[in-house]
Amino acid sequence: MSLRQLRRRSTALLRDGGLLQALRAELSHELSSSSPQSQGHQVGSSVMGFKLEWDDPRAQDVVLRRHGDAEGEEIAVSAMLGPLRFDGEHALPRNARMKVCIKKIGLEPVLHFDCSIFRRQAEELVDGFGYGSSDFAVKGAYYHPSVGSLGVYKYRGPRFSSLDPQLQSGLKEYLVTRGIGIELTSFLIEHLHRKEHNQYVNWLRTLEGAYAKDA
Repeated sequence: MSLRQLRRRSTALLRDGGLLQALRAELSHELSSSSPQSQGHQVGSSVMGFKLEWDDPRAQDVVLRRHGDAEGEEIAVSAMLGPLRFDGEHALPRNARMKVCIKKIGLEPVLHFDCSIFRRQAEELVDGFGYGSSDFAVKGAYYHPSVGSLGVYKYRGPRFSSLDPQLQSGLKEYLVTRGIGIELTSFLIEHLHRKEHNQYVNWLRTLEGAYAKDA
């Protein structure tokens, strides 16, 4: 390194307070501590009987859809990671939020379920990601007279947790029989964590590139 380059680098370090070095260290750590994004599931590919319909790298959510199954139904599933949770100063594994919409082909009414996906074994991690099994809980069940009325509620119904336990179990089993099971929820929560990790790495690269211009 020439004296001129050394002076420029020293000036940059003084100007950013060592931020560039910190960004590079964090980026190196993230790249070395996790495996690359799986290439097996791209938009248009099949996932547990569903078609991966939407997975923009810049968006937080993912959408899967299944057309014309044995029940003559169309099923749409969307999911995104839930908010950060902490146990004191320690971050807990993030759950995921999942919406499931089911309608009979050729008919207007839609059944809409709000669900939460959670890890069954939070400590079962490989390369920084969870490969343990997951499960889901139904948080709300709604009826809409048409697709256009989604998000419009005249009567939301009782709180799901106040329903008879047998009815709660029956509604969950209704989803399980339509493919909303452990394999799908495990894929979703792992995929969403990898998706967020890739977004974080890209964000670090963007900042590193911006500050490197002045180095």
